[in-house]
Amino acid sequence: MNKITRRQALGTTAGALTVLGLTAAATGVATSAAATPAASTPQGTVAEVYQGRRIQITPGGAGHHGGHHSPGQPTVRIDGRELHIMRNADGSWISVINHYETFTEPRLLARAAVRDLQGAPLVPFGGAA
Repeated sequence: MNKITRRQALGTTAGALTVLGLTAAATGVATSAAATPAASTPQGTVAEVYQGRRIQITPGGAGHHGGHHSPGQPTVRIDGRELHIMRNADGSWISVINHYETFTEPRLLARAAVRDLQGAPLVPFGGAA
């Protein structure tokens, strides 16, 4: 009489999901580490294509948020649409796409936003497309 109990089934399921989650997390970390540049983002304009999306970073004053909100703050655009970014007191960066994770430079922040968007278009505040 080998009947599986509900507790055993839940334990097995939880273990399998944990393994899957750890595998996915390890794959994401490896992909993120491979995409991280060795040097810091240079001062000036950055234009690159990352995972099929065009990322443009211009020095402060070149865009809407870089001008009147924080002088000197860079403007980040994904496929031509501005990504609102904010600088923390410790010098790290966050965005409205992923405000739970901080980044050391705007380029890494933009790449993380592209990954988090998963192909969806960047929509400006207010929902206007």
